[in-house]
Amino acid sequence: MKIAIILFVLMYVLIIFLPKYRMAAALGTAVLFMILGILPVSAAPGAVNWNALMMMSGTMVIVDYFIGSGMPAKIADVLLEKSGNVRTVTIYMSLFAGLISAFIDNVATVLIVAPVAVAICRELKISPVPMVLSIAVSSNLQGAATLVGDTTSIMLGAFANMDFMDFFWMNGRPGIFFAVEFGALLTIPVMFFLFRNDTEKITHVGKAKVKTMLPTILLLLMIALLITASFIPNKPGITNGMICIGLAIVMIIADAVRMKNLENGWHAIGSVDYQTLLLLLGLFLVIEGVTQAGVIDLLADLIISVGGNNKFLLYTVIVWGSVLISAFIDNIPYVATMLPVLSGIAARTGIEPCLLFFGLMTGATLGGNITPIGASANITGVGILRKEGHEVSFGQFARIGIPFTFVAVMGGYLLIWAIWS
Repeated sequence: MKIAIILFVLMYVLIIFLPKYRMAAALGTAVLFMILGILPVSAAPGAVNWNALMMMSGTMVIVDYFIGSGMPAKIADVLLEKSGNVRTVTIYMSLFAGLISAFIDNVATVLIVAPVAVAICRELKISPVPMVLSIAVSSNLQGAATLVGDTTSIMLGAFANMDFMDFFWMNGRPGIFFAVEFGALLTIPVMFFLFRNDTEKITHVGKAKVKTMLPTILLLLMIALLITASFIPNKPGITNGMICIGLAIVMIIADAVRMKNLENGWHAIGSVDYQTLLLLLGLFLVIEGVTQAGVIDLLADLIISVGGNNKFLLYTVIVWGSVLISAFIDNIPYVATMLPVLSGIAARTGIEPCLLFFGLMTGATLGGNITPIGASANITGVGILRKEGHEVSFGQFARIGIPFTFVAVMGGYLLIWAIWS
């Protein structure tokens, strides 16, 4: 067990301090686990959650076509036409980013919406920093609302055997979707206060055109099929993954026939975030290795010793501890580690697992909004601003990120406790 712990801690240190090499750190640790016999080679294929990886891959391909179709830009145009001033458009664009990030990867959401915000601010000759940061934290906030909204959501669904509809209604109770949306609603008055002085008038004539409706249709079809699959009992474990991969293949073939070439298809295949997929592959293997070595049980016992038999204290430690940790650590490896830990805690204490799982998601997903490096969406937003010549200080980010995080987490924290305790 000692060797497993040392390698596990070393992997985390590398992920934290050398984020560019996090994929290599996870895969390298997984290989060492198999060489040292911590994880039997024969157990490796079964340790990988292929359903989650397939879902992510297929969704990324369809999203790339969706962005290229011009539909997100067209929707943004409609929102701009209904906005009277900068404050209103900031709130509309942030809520729009949050809405689509419930179904599309957070980074893709920022890449869709933030350039529109930059263009608006350029026309008005004002700083785009507040608007872009608000869009980034809003997209990160709602990633946990649905099964396909974020990598961590896919991981939770795969680990807890949750389908698309379970995020809305599970075991006779409201799911995490409502906690996330409640938190999002609480951020609206925060935005009204933060942007209270942004009263510059906006006049906008929509210019975006939708090139093809096919990606939009297939994206909606994917959601519909995932919902339908939620009601099928005893289905194969890779059903959701097959839906996403199958529709991605249909998208590539249909577009190739329409365009008479595979240019868009190669672009979509190239847009897949292979680094994140390989990172997850390595993490699945490492987590299985430390589980077999007894490290996960050790972590569960440690958390139980802190919270004792007090369910509310345990829940509170998990939520707010996750907020603090996710402010500085990428939430993908953190959630991958904590899901089996919380499962062990639930088994030992008799606590409803969903209370702990949803608490983890609330803290880990929203906690990244405290700092610019806490979530990929925030890093993307800051990167877009840097290209425009705007360096974002910690103070600038904290002015928006901390209020967003506090009210959203507090709302989700209280609602989940009220429903699931």
